[in-house]
Amino acid sequence: MRVLVTGGAGFVGSHVVTALLESGHDVAVIDALLPEVHPNGSPWLPTGAEVHIGDVRDRTTVDEALRGVDAVCHQAAIVGLGVDFDDAPAYVGCNNLGTAVLLAAMAGAGVQRLVLASSMVVYGEGRYRCDEHGDVPARPRKPADLDAGRFEPTCAACGSTLHSALVTEDAPSDPRNVYAATKLAQEHLAACWARVTGGVAVALRYHNVYGPRMPRDTPYAGVAAIFRSALAAGRPPQVFEDGGQRRDFVHVSDVAGANVAALERLEQGPDTAESAAPNQSGPAPGMLRPYNVGSGTVHTVGEMAGALATAYGGPAPVVTAQFRLGDVRHITASSERIARELGWKAAVPFEDGTRQFAGAPLRGDPA
Repeated sequence: MRVLVTGGAGFVGSHVVTALLESGHDVAVIDALLPEVHPNGSPWLPTGAEVHIGDVRDRTTVDEALRGVDAVCHQAAIVGLGVDFDDAPAYVGCNNLGTAVLLAAMAGAGVQRLVLASSMVVYGEGRYRCDEHGDVPARPRKPADLDAGRFEPTCAACGSTLHSALVTEDAPSDPRNVYAATKLAQEHLAACWARVTGGVAVALRYHNVYGPRMPRDTPYAGVAAIFRSALAAGRPPQVFEDGGQRRDFVHVSDVAGANVAALERLEQGPDTAESAAPNQSGPAPGMLRPYNVGSGTVHTVGEMAGALATAYGGPAPVVTAQFRLGDVRHITASSERIARELGWKAAVPFEDGTRQFAGAPLRGDPA
């Protein structure tokens, strides 16, 4: 199968390219090689793949890269929470306009298989239960509560502290920052493309991805990269809130494997029309099927900081009680659907992954 990977020189995209090549697939790459993503003038370029240097918003570049392609793996995006709302035009321009241009080009070229890199951020807060009222949505946390160190979400009906649980793909969407809104919009665009063209789309909702080739010293990276960058500079990792935020940290090699599993599932051909019902058992023509991609284990942000500091041999983390209004308290994944339908399950234990990541180079390290 010939696969076009957008953003194929980036953090996740480069690992997807490697995994596809190792699985015997033919790979083409589009990447703009933006300096803020590839500092020091030394971007990672995949050996063995056909590379097109250009932006997914440029239809000419996309049309050229799509020649002979059987499926697209769309990884190109600006990621992370951002610095402030001034980032909104850049996020929407890259993530949403770029996706629209890509999908239009796919429709024109007759390419009908898509794997989209989505994110857990589309859910907003994760799943919560109240002892008295059962499953309830988490209200947005108030700045006054956060200032006072009251970080846990509470029940709107009785005010009691909620208990976090694993979120499933049928949870309602509730994006709480610009990045989240653009990822949900990407899913909606892909669903429209599938409906109009009869194509098959899979959205992989990544949970907290970490591992080698994460970018160094950027506020747009995941929390693991921010902690690792601090340690490389000899500083203690700064842990926001009380460090008790629950997350599902999944190693990038596992995420790459999930992309290969999804693409190879699409290569087998879409399910029949009977499985296009709401209780469908896999990707179906004319629809988008979302999947959580998580490790299956829960760790706190504080535990990630501590594990990296110990493995790196650096200063211990400092819990700051700082907060960002766009952050959510707890979000952890149920990855049962992807295991059942695509046969994928994470293989890298948290302890092994953090130990490896602590000693791995970051993108942007001095040459």
